[in-house]
Amino acid sequence: RAVAEYLSRDLPYMISHDDIFLTCGGSQAIETVMSVFGQAGVNILLPMPGYPKHEAHAVFHRMEVRHYNLLPERGWEVDLEAVEALADGNTVAIVITNPNNPCGSVYTYEHLAKIADIASKLGILVIADEVYGHLVYGTTPFVPMGVFGETVPVITLGAISKRWAVPGWRLGWIATCDPKGILRKTKVVDSLRSFVSIISGPATFIQGAIPHIIKNTNDEFYNNIVKLLKETAEICYDAVNEIKCITCPHKPEGSFFMMVKLDVSQLPDICDDVDFCSKLAKEESVILLPGKSLGMGNWLRITFASEPPTLKQGLERVKSFCRRHQSQAN
Repeated sequence: RAVAEYLSRDLPYMISHDDIFLTCGGSQAIETVMSVFGQAGVNILLPMPGYPKHEAHAVFHRMEVRHYNLLPERGWEVDLEAVEALADGNTVAIVITNPNNPCGSVYTYEHLAKIADIASKLGILVIADEVYGHLVYGTTPFVPMGVFGETVPVITLGAISKRWAVPGWRLGWIATCDPKGILRKTKVVDSLRSFVSIISGPATFIQGAIPHIIKNTNDEFYNNIVKLLKETAEICYDAVNEIKCITCPHKPEGSFFMMVKLDVSQLPDICDDVDFCSKLAKEESVILLPGKSLGMGNWLRITFASEPPTLKQGLERVKSFCRRHQSQAN
């Protein structure tokens, strides 16, 4: 009930406790949804780059994965034309992540409305991973996909791990944002309830704390986290702009990640992003995620969820590494 009331604050309608399914963190929410929809012959639309667990659970549950591109030149917006071309009669859903991991983008109201319209036209639902909800610090406000529940059925995934900074507490949720009741009529809600009843849920004492956490967390707490993320995003973006072989097409506005393009032509002894990250780890003890693991070769994902002094030190090491390997071209 507390989660339903919390989510309803940002929606044009109320959802009830019957629309909420509690899970052991956001990861189990993903697993549960993919389990419910997974069967041989169906396909699901996932973003590229995207969060690997979406694809891992979809494939495990026998779904065909079809990737649509996020467009860096448009602030990592969804390639809407590609979505229409990819979908067919066996497509069950499109997954979006907003605010975005790994790109750090935040979708506008207008772009989300277009996604809802296309999903409605295609007869598919939207699975909205909003684990980073409200962690925004740019010019674009966070808009829940559930706002468009009258247009298309939306299943929202969330958790307390990011906004409240307690990832080890392992409490997430699935919310059906569907004022027209389509998910009930098609027995999706029944399937979610059945699946949740046979898996282990979040610890009861954490569940007991949730009403107090939601009610008693003040704006100062939220604002301090967003302020810190804004500061570290600026530090990271400015540092990347000083590195010749790395470019960031879009300044992050949400979550705590950014995707940057790696120009390996400037690094003669490095062949690709995996080689770059391996050598960086060995030589500088700094860990970046190679874009290949997210479906984007010769890109890198950088996280800036660190204290500013630590982040600055890590970025200085990346700069030093790049200068050293660039000098070998001369």
